[in-house]
Amino acid sequence: MTRITSLRALFLFCLLAFTGSLSAAPEYTLKFATLAPAGTTWMNLLEDWGRQVQIRSKGRLAFKFYPGGVQGDEPDILKKMRFNQLQGGAFTGYGIGRIYSPARIMELPFLFRNTDEIDHVRNSFMPEFRQGFHDQGYELLGWMEVGFIHMFSRQPIRSLEDMRAQRVWLWQGDPLGQAFFKASHISPVPLSIIDVYTSLSTGLIDTVYAPPLGAIALQWFTKTQYVSNVPLTNGIGGLIVSRRFFDRLPADLQTILRETGTEAGEKLVIATRIDNEKSIEELKRRGLEFIDPDESMNEARLTELRDSAAAELIASDYIPATLFDRTRVLLEQLRSGHANSAPATP
Repeated sequence: MTRITSLRALFLFCLLAFTGSLSAAPEYTLKFATLAPAGTTWMNLLEDWGRQVQIRSKGRLAFKFYPGGVQGDEPDILKKMRFNQLQGGAFTGYGIGRIYSPARIMELPFLFRNTDEIDHVRNSFMPEFRQGFHDQGYELLGWMEVGFIHMFSRQPIRSLEDMRAQRVWLWQGDPLGQAFFKASHISPVPLSIIDVYTSLSTGLIDTVYAPPLGAIALQWFTKTQYVSNVPLTNGIGGLIVSRRFFDRLPADLQTILRETGTEAGEKLVIATRIDNEKSIEELKRRGLEFIDPDESMNEARLTELRDSAAAELIASDYIPATLFDRTRVLLEQLRSGHANSAPATP
C-alpha cells in the first residue's frame, strides 16, 4: 500500500469514527420545547444550537425539539419540565415570570428608549438573574429577545380611549400584562396564546400585542390592519433547562451547554433585532398602516402608566422595589453620560 493510499485510509477511518459517534444513540437527550414555529429565525437558530452541541459533545448530548407550541403554552411546558417530561425550553417573559419574576424588570412598559439602554441594564443584572434562576431550580443558559412589542388592531389606536373601545387580548395569567391594563383602565380578554389566532378570526378579540416578527410568524397580522408606532416594551426571552437535568450532566457537557447556550442567546438577540426591522418593512409592504399616538400619549403620560404598573407589581412582590430603583439609576447614569460597566450593586 502506498503512502498516499495509507493516508486516505486513515482519513476515511477517522471520518467514519467521527460520524459514527454522532449517529450513535446519545448518552443524554434534552427535550426542548418552544412556541416558535418551525422555519422561523428563532427556530432555525435553536436548531443550529442543537447541532453545535451535538458536534462539540461528539454525540453524547442531543436535543429533541418541539416547536410551534406542540407541547402547549408556556405554563404547560414548565409543568412538563417539573415532571421531567421535558428538560428545557425557550421562554418569553411570560414564562420567565413564572420562574424568576424579577427578570421582568426588563419588560416594564415604556422603560427603555433603545437597545443600548436595554443592553446596559441587562448586562448589569445578568449575574444576578442567572443566580435567581439557579435558586429556583433552573439554569439560564442564554438570554434572548422577542423584540419591541407593538399593538396590532383592526381599528386605529391613537389613545387610551381608543384602546378601551377595543377587545384587547391579555395573555392569560400574566401579572405584568394585568398591571399595565389595570393602570390603563382597560378590560382585556384573557386567553392562552395558542387561542389567539382563532379568537382573532372569530372576532372574540380584535387587538393583540406582539413583536413584528412574531405577528408574522404567528400570522396574526393577517387579521389586523393597524400597528402602533410606539412600542409598549421590549419582549425578553431565555434558553432554560431544569437543574435536575443539568446537574446530572458530566462537567464537560455542562460547560458545553453553558458556552453554546450563551452563544446561541447572543445570536438570537442580534438576529431578532435585524429580523424585526425587516418585518416592519414587510408589514408596510403588506398594507398594514402604522399609527402615531395623539398628543395625550406624551412622555409624561407614558411614564405615569409605567410607574402605576410598577407600583402594582411591587405591591404584589412580583418585581422588587429596589430593582426598579436600581434600574432607573442605571438609565439616568447612561442618559447623562456617567454610566460604567460595573454591575449594579444589590
